[in-house]
Formats: sequence, C-alpha cells, structure tokens
Amino acid sequence: MMNSSILLMVMFMTTISHTAQSQETETPLYIENAVRMAQENDPWLVGNRHMQDATTSMSVAAGSLPDPQVSLSVANLPTDSFSLNQDGMTQLRLGVSQMFPQGSTLRIKKRQLEIEAGAFPYQRQDRSAKVEVTVGHLWLDAYRAQKSIALIEENRALFEQLTEIATSSYSSAMGGTRQHDIIRAQLELTRLNDQVTMLSQAQDSYTEKLTEWLIGEDMATKSYTIADDLPNILPVRPDLTNDDVIVRDEDLYIALSDHPMVLALMQKIDATDAGVDLARQKYKPAWGLNASYGRRSSDPFGNSHPNSVTVGVSLSVPLFTANRQDREYSAAVSKREAIKTEKWQILRQLKAGYETAHTQLANLNERKDLYENQLLPQMAEQAEASLTAYTNDDGDFAEVVRARIAELNAKIDALNISVDLQKTIIQLNYYFTASDEVLMANDQMQGEIK
Repeated sequence: MMNSSILLMVMFMTTISHTAQSQETETPLYIENAVRMAQENDPWLVGNRHMQDATTSMSVAAGSLPDPQVSLSVANLPTDSFSLNQDGMTQLRLGVSQMFPQGSTLRIKKRQLEIEAGAFPYQRQDRSAKVEVTVGHLWLDAYRAQKSIALIEENRALFEQLTEIATSSYSSAMGGTRQHDIIRAQLELTRLNDQVTMLSQAQDSYTEKLTEWLIGEDMATKSYTIADDLPNILPVRPDLTNDDVIVRDEDLYIALSDHPMVLALMQKIDATDAGVDLARQKYKPAWGLNASYGRRSSDPFGNSHPNSVTVGVSLSVPLFTANRQDREYSAAVSKREAIKTEKWQILRQLKAGYETAHTQLANLNERKDLYENQLLPQMAEQAEASLTAYTNDDGDFAEVVRARIAELNAKIDALNISVDLQKTIIQLNYYFTASDEVLMANDQMQGEIK
C-alpha cells in the first residue's frame, strides 16, 4: 500500500498535459478574425450593394420624361395616282409629340426609389451584425468542444495511471484495493473516451460550419485551428445590460429604435408615404404637346401652296375615379398603415430577445461567481482530501474516483458557463447595433491572421 500511495501522491502533485498538439501549418483563428473574414466573404452583402446600385439607377430613370414621339406621314394622298403633285391638298407631314405625366409623378417616383435605395445600407449593417452573432457563436461552440477535450485528456491520463496503480496494488495483494475498484476506474476511463469521441464529432461539425463562412469566391481557404484563448467580449451598452441597472422601457425603446433593422423599415415606411403621394397624382390630368410641319407640293398647273404648321395640346380627363383612382389611393394608404405595424412588431421582437438575453446574462454571472468562488475550490479540496485519506489507509478508492470525476465535471460546467456568457453578450450587443459599431468590443487585441 505504501508504494502505491507514493505513486498516487506523485501522480496528482504533477501536472500532466495530454492536449492535442496543433499542426505547425495551421494558423490560430481568433474570434475577431473569423467574424471579419466571414463578413468580407459574405456574398449576401455583395448582392445587396448591387441591388442598391440598381435601385439608384432606376431612380434616375424614373425622374426622366418619357421619350418624345416623332412621326412622318403623307396626308391627302390621291388613291387614283398616288402622286404627290396631283392635288394641292397633299402634304408631307413631320410631327413630334411629348407627354408629361400627371402632376409631380416624376419627382415623387424618383424620391420614392431614392428612399428605397437608402434602406440597403441599413440592411447590410443588420446582416453584418447577424453574421457576427452566427460566426461568433460557432467559434465559441468549437472552442468549448476543444477546451472540454483538453480537460478530459488531462484527467484521462490521470485515470489511466490510477487504473494501472490500482491493478498493481490488487495484484500484489497489498492495501485495500478491491476488484470492483479496478472495474470502476476502467469504467470511468471508458466514459471519458466516449466523451472525447462525442466532443470531437461536435468540434468537427462546428469547425466545418465555421469554415463555410470563411470561404471566399476562390473557394479556397487556409487551414485554421481555434485559438486557445477565450475572448473577453464587452457589452456595447453596459448602461442597458449590467446587472445593477434598472432599464426603463422608454430608454430601451429609444435604444432599440436605432437598430438598423428598424431604420431600414423606416425607409420602407417613408417610401410608402411617397406611394400615397404618387396615388394622389392620379387625380390630376396627364397632358402632352404635339407639333407638326406639313410641306405641300405645287399642283399640276404650277401653282405653289404654303406649307403649314400644326400645334396642339392633349389632356387626359380623370372623370371616372371611383373604380380606379379612389381604389389605388385607398390601397396605397392601407399598404402604408400595414408596414407601420411591422415597426412595432420588430421593436417587440427586439425587446423580447433583449429581455431574455439580459435575464440569462444575470443568471450566468451569478453562476460564474458561484463556481469560481465556491464550487471549484470546494471540489478541489474534496478531491485532495479523498486522495489524502486513501493514501493514509483511511479512505476508499471509489471515493477518490468519484471526487476526481466530480471535479472534472465542475470544470467543464464552469467552462460552459464562461462560453455561454460570451455568447449571451454577443447576442445582447446585436440588439444595440448602431451605425458602424462592432459587436465584439474585446478588451484584448488578438493576433492578426498571417
């Protein structure tokens, strides 16, 4: 028993690390770099810019007058000879006409499309923020799996040595080691192996999903490994997210109203306002100018006739408005009111998401404090006490195993809390996205991708 006790003391007093070693060709990927690369390679953002350019070009076209109409005709041509000189009334006519839309239709159409084009930058801000949340969560999930594997690998090495020592002690018939103690140690070792397998599968899945965001148009990407440092992401609005502040609904709605998703919808509402103005123009007449010049040939007797000029104005007369103009105006007003309701739906969704994340953040901070200041130290003391009792022939081998498993699970739980805390802050920061603010205000500068 004495030999095995000495070996156990040496084993647990020595730091053993069996973490997977990264290949030299792989580049550490930090969360900030992953987000930046995903945003740069997001085809949605590129397509949105093209849509903005298209809408801007359409606004210029919509503000232009329609093309003038040019006509060339022969008037009063005799059908018996089809001669231009038989009758003095025969004319060659060259005409031009220009139509002018109703009221301020052109100006309003142009303004409407300009307003619609103004929504695209807000859409890109919202998309970039959502990409930041998605990629950030994927990175943190991959990091969680990677660190969990590292923790298990450390303890698996301990359990392998613990099993060997227990087997040796049982074979030599020294000490109080029993057969079921050996089976228990082997069982826990098998469970650890199974956990590593499942976590490895999860890590591969998260890494593959993350890689999809990093691939550019050339469909090629470098080989990366998740960096070993957990980022410390800071809230962009601590005045609205800290646990010790009371957030009024008025302040919250003001902050959420600056969200790019809300601002993009406001552009859409303004565009429908222009649509209502456009429907009003349908009550006004459209009008046009036309002019023609007629050239007359000499008659068969050599008598010349003067050429002629014709100028005219045409007007549309909107007399029957009940089934057309009235309906179009009513439809435009209803469309505007329907879109206005979307604003409150979005604000309510943002508020509900914020409240959920805010509550979760408070709970996670409380649990993190509990683990760091109480549970982890207590688990370490319990594991050390059980080992000391066993080495002094006053403890049970199974208790040593249970204490070590409990300590490992507590470390993994603490890791999960720390990761979930960062994920929650990222989610909270999304609700307060404004202008070009970054969601991940990290207090430590991470390494740049080489």
